[in-house]
Amino acid sequence: MTTAQNPIFQIEKEYGQSIWMDNLSRDIIESGELKMLIQSRGIHGITSNPTIFEKAISGNQTYDADIEAGIKEGKSVQQIYESLVFKDIRDACDQLKPVYDETNGLDGYVSIEVPPTIAKDTESSISEARRYFNEIDRENVMIKIPGTPEGIPAFEQAISEGININVTLLFSVQSYVDTAWAYIRGLEKRAAAGKDISKIASVASFFLSRIDVKVDGYIEEKLKGTDRQDQESKLTDIQGKVAIANAKIAYQKFKEIFGSDRWKALEEKGAHVQRLLWASTGTKNPKYSDVMYVDGLVGNYTVNTMPPDTIEACADHCSPEANRIETNVEEAYQLMENLKDPDVDININAVMDELLAEAINKFVKPYESLMSSLDEKVKRLATV
Repeated sequence: MTTAQNPIFQIEKEYGQSIWMDNLSRDIIESGELKMLIQSRGIHGITSNPTIFEKAISGNQTYDADIEAGIKEGKSVQQIYESLVFKDIRDACDQLKPVYDETNGLDGYVSIEVPPTIAKDTESSISEARRYFNEIDRENVMIKIPGTPEGIPAFEQAISEGININVTLLFSVQSYVDTAWAYIRGLEKRAAAGKDISKIASVASFFLSRIDVKVDGYIEEKLKGTDRQDQESKLTDIQGKVAIANAKIAYQKFKEIFGSDRWKALEEKGAHVQRLLWASTGTKNPKYSDVMYVDGLVGNYTVNTMPPDTIEACADHCSPEANRIETNVEEAYQLMENLKDPDVDININAVMDELLAEAINKFVKPYESLMSSLDEKVKRLATV
């Protein structure tokens, strides 16, 4: 396939959406695969998380030489972990720097998350974001802070200090709205201090597939308990549609907030829009299209970060024929309203709270598992 035939390039050039990849390992950096993906698949950024690094480091001999060097230097397991991860992030930043330069700082970013164990600790999130940003020392690195109630003020402070931030684990529209205004407040503080706000970048990572998995689970249970055709119809009409509807509503809020006079005052000082980033875009249910979270949410001023399988599926058969984030918006509002119907009765706010708690735990577990396996590897290599 030529790049001209690749739908990803059409999405980027015709519809103003950037495609990032949700995957990172030393293997793809050193083998040249990342450079190939940038050139042939139009990858304009990288996102990582503790799960990705656990898969990359655990059981992979590629990192053994650096682990052994860390042991000889007397580093702790935590310090060895950071040396491994920070090197990968720096190297990926360097490979994406041409994209960063060509897009004038719009793209070319590599995201790294602060430890998920501090997701509910504002002060620790601030200090770790500051430390990560300074130690990695790349202008195209983004530090990920979870969009928890404790994470939002940490994000605001980090922005005021000129740190690029990816606010992650956003599920509800309200959490996105809170994030967008925190971005604006952070920039306002920095501008009021007479500091430059033209070099700061941020994305708000709005999660998708996990919402449908959770809601569809509730629907399946309700379908088992009904023999009424009208109720069954109401329930099946919602299956697999909530995540995209929720994202479309968030996009309307995006347009409202970044069309406000308050934002325009910052834009005149050189501020860049905080883009919505669609995350968790790998389709979990085999009954649905494997590119439903790509095709359904093509839109200007957005980013879609995909796992490698979804990137290949999109390159093969995405059909970006319209700015679909702007289509059927009224239907999206109605679908979310239909969740309140007594025959459906799904409390979407409770669902979003549950998803956030689960998501934090899903990152804490692999992080702790990685630290444990790394500790074992350090002990083993130290005796060799």
